[in-house]
Amino acid sequence: MRPPRSRQGFTLVELLIVVVILGILAALAIPKFQSTKGKVYTSVLKSDLKNVASMQEDYFYFNEQYASNIAALNFSSTNGVTISIVEANGRGWSGTSTHPAAFPLTCAVFYGQAAPVGGATVEGTVHCQ
Repeated sequence: MRPPRSRQGFTLVELLIVVVILGILAALAIPKFQSTKGKVYTSVLKSDLKNVASMQEDYFYFNEQYASNIAALNFSSTNGVTISIVEANGRGWSGTSTHPAAFPLTCAVFYGQAAPVGGATVEGTVHCQ
């Protein structure tokens, strides 16, 4: 009678099953991760525009008109975000924000009697498209 063999390690079939399961899990997780990144960029673009709006109101209080460029506001945007003031005068302003990693996403907002820009149709509401 032979003594039972001790089994050490895994068989090739067991290892292949584990690799297939990990591949399936990765295939499910990667699109979710991409969607989460997109939501983060949207939030960053909206946040920067709202911060510019606050700084525009401060600027208006002292100068009785809105700043026509970001440099006048002394605003530093989030890394990679580009803010553009499209129109600014004593009656209102409009602007957009973009990020190269979020292309083609652009967020826009307008206040006062400035012309709506980039799909923004409600005053003071940031719209992204």
